[in-house]
Amino acid sequence: MFHEKLRRHLRMKFNAGSYDVIVIGAGHAGCEAALASARMGCKTLVITLSIESIALMPCNPSIGGSGKGHLVREIDALGGEMAVNTDKTLIQMRMLNTTKGPAVHSLRAQSDKYKYHMEMRRVLENQENLEVIMDEVVELVSDGSKLEGVVTKLGAHYCAKAVIICSGVYLRSRIFIGEVNFESGPLGLMGANELTNSLMTLGVKLARFKTGTPARVHMDSLDFSKMETVHGEDNPEPFSFMSDSLEFEQHPCYLVRTNQRTHEIINENLSRSAMYGGYVEGIGPRYCPSIEDKVVRFADKPSHQFFVEPEGEYSKEMYISGFSTSLPYEVQLQIYKSVKGLEHCRMIRPAYAIEYDCIDPLQLNATLEMKDIENLFCAGQFNGTSGYEEAAAQGLMAGINAALKIKGREPLILDRSEAYIGVLIDDLVTKGTSEPYRIMTSRAEYRLLLRQDNADLRLTEKGHQIGLVTRERYEKFLRKKSEIEIELSRLSDGKVHPVEVAGIFANMGVAPMKAPMSLYEFMKRPEVDYKLLEAIGKGPAAELDERVKQQCEITIKYEGYIQKQLKQVEQFKKLEKRGIPEDVDYEAIEGLRLEAKQKLSKIKPLSIGQASRISGVSPADVSVLLVYLESRVRSQQGR
Repeated sequence: MFHEKLRRHLRMKFNAGSYDVIVIGAGHAGCEAALASARMGCKTLVITLSIESIALMPCNPSIGGSGKGHLVREIDALGGEMAVNTDKTLIQMRMLNTTKGPAVHSLRAQSDKYKYHMEMRRVLENQENLEVIMDEVVELVSDGSKLEGVVTKLGAHYCAKAVIICSGVYLRSRIFIGEVNFESGPLGLMGANELTNSLMTLGVKLARFKTGTPARVHMDSLDFSKMETVHGEDNPEPFSFMSDSLEFEQHPCYLVRTNQRTHEIINENLSRSAMYGGYVEGIGPRYCPSIEDKVVRFADKPSHQFFVEPEGEYSKEMYISGFSTSLPYEVQLQIYKSVKGLEHCRMIRPAYAIEYDCIDPLQLNATLEMKDIENLFCAGQFNGTSGYEEAAAQGLMAGINAALKIKGREPLILDRSEAYIGVLIDDLVTKGTSEPYRIMTSRAEYRLLLRQDNADLRLTEKGHQIGLVTRERYEKFLRKKSEIEIELSRLSDGKVHPVEVAGIFANMGVAPMKAPMSLYEFMKRPEVDYKLLEAIGKGPAAELDERVKQQCEITIKYEGYIQKQLKQVEQFKKLEKRGIPEDVDYEAIEGLRLEAKQKLSKIKPLSIGQASRISGVSPADVSVLLVYLESRVRSQQGR
């Protein structure tokens, strides 16, 4: 049936034009991919199922959070759009993990989901070199090993030098609400049911994943007096380096908890859940479980907390964060109404699970290009990840590398010591994933170096070199970098004497100073900060940006730990620099275990470092590989 439809398509298709880059999908990955390639000078086309789904937030109307906030800052440092757009559409901003060290501090923004969509749409529609059209891609045109374009449902044949698939959760997507299930994209939007067949024809290995989203309820039906109010920061930091300050009206969120009755209703209806009833075959995200999973897996817990969050400034919809479910509609009403504050809630949109096709990311290079299909790049949830931030980060890198390849330039590959983006992509292409992948601070070995506060210092230069960072941003970055260097020099040269702080330290109840020391060393004391320096007349002569002060303070206070991690990175870099030629025949290497031969042949690591991170490759296998490469080099030198 499909092949007959395809034949009809091929007969009716017409040449609709040629582009450097075609992006399939305009979610968070697609937007960043398209903007990156267009801003780097490539003629770019975005094909989306619906203009109304551009930068859609079908799940939580928030950006950032633990680990994810780091990704947003890195996207911004490289010249991406997510942070800029978030700062324009805020309704709340908070800094998470403030009781812990700066390595895990993470910004989390509550955005107006409708403004976020409209603002991103405005940016795309006004971007030079970028066109947006509404259609559905049904076929990838290939000569067998190299992609040459796409064909759409409307019969248009577009030629391209590179194609980036950012299809999100739309491929053969199916909604599940209890025993009811039907073909649909998220929030009632149309799914994409034909591209999967074209991918399979090209030999792409696909998987079936699942995610879910909670219900939306009417604001006027809630009793907020029974809930705990969660306010945003009084003086919040912006996400984007280009935002000097934020001016917006903060909207509160609310904290509520399930109870024994809630859990009883869930347990009584477990067999009717799409997940527990066996209707869903896809694998769901471990770190974003449904309420059914929480109740079953943590049966000893008397309650689970979740948040009630506004969807937008002019919308009455409230998002029930952390309360996703695939139970039937009538059961959902019961469990929501069993919670204090939601007794009379009116449901606008029910919760649901959604199942969709994605790829095994082990088929990708570190550039996010398919290994066996040249010019085909992939990004976002299509690569087996979850989350807007993970999607946007991949979209940005796919767009960058597609543009660099077209221009004949070296790709941009961030390693694990340079960025959370590097950790994310390396995990995907080296280890793969058996469930929707989510970034976390614990995944980064060098997280003290990869803080969100220094993302601009780590990555802006790279963004400038590839041509994505604007002159305005780069000059602002250079000023900040210079101000940090000048301030650190001032602190190193300045002195403080015991008598100058004796009274303050006595009032604080801390140990007194015994001898004069530099302001740099003085700042290492835990009780010393810029407010104290200013109180004793040792602050900077001129007004200094708060972000510069923050950077100086962290650099000084964590100097020992930072130096230790830098030494670890040196060792890591040595293994990353030990490249592995593409033509190595792992099956012919004696001493390698069978599993190692299979995994190395499949993934084709670029370096010894990457090979050592492959699941199933042991340290002994790495030693054998090193010996083989040394003997290969000696043999070539002898010849």
